[in-house]
Amino acid sequence: MGMAAMSIEQPGRDCDLCPRLAAYREANRAAHPDWHNAPVPSFGPESARLLVVGLAPGLKGANRTGRPFTGDFAGRLLYATLHRHGFARGAYLAEPDDGLALEDCRIANAVRCAPPANLPTPAEVTACNRFLLGELQGMTQLRAALALGVLAHAALLKAYGVSPTRLRFRHGAVHELPDGLLLADSYHVSRYNTSTGRLTPEMFEAVVAALANRLALAA
Repeated sequence: MGMAAMSIEQPGRDCDLCPRLAAYREANRAAHPDWHNAPVPSFGPESARLLVVGLAPGLKGANRTGRPFTGDFAGRLLYATLHRHGFARGAYLAEPDDGLALEDCRIANAVRCAPPANLPTPAEVTACNRFLLGELQGMTQLRAALALGVLAHAALLKAYGVSPTRLRFRHGAVHELPDGLLLADSYHVSRYNTSTGRLTPEMFEAVVAALANRLALAA
């Protein structure tokens, strides 16, 4: 993906690339002044070989705490599974100061600001794609990306300039991108998906286990 930057660019606290999201952020700052209410930075070492890509911060989760997948239901399954496969250490206690650390894994969102109704627009995904591209360019040891949901899958393909019709999202699929990066797909670890049975813990476990095995073989 080209030359690495000295440090991966993150959007500024008052990023105004997306007017709708900026207005929503200001409203939440007024309503909840003790929350993070800003673009949520990526979490984990830039030297990681695995990048997990989510959709966007949850209003009462990462938007409140300032750490991806922290403080809402989705983080429980994600971090517990990463922990079992050696990608995390320490206890996940749903707060950014719980001491949890990622090992050989980094987490970013396709859209960095919380969107109304948890759904960013295509234009917002496009506007924020520069930061996802920065992650891909700056992670010099990157070997695999795990897309949580079809939107994260599409955002990763956009960053690579690959048509979404060429590599379609399918839970459990592992695609190879032009420079050899592995792109693995999983349904999002949302409460809705897990409560409806669309994604079971066993299904997500299988995806992460397969990636861990591929990375171990490539070491």
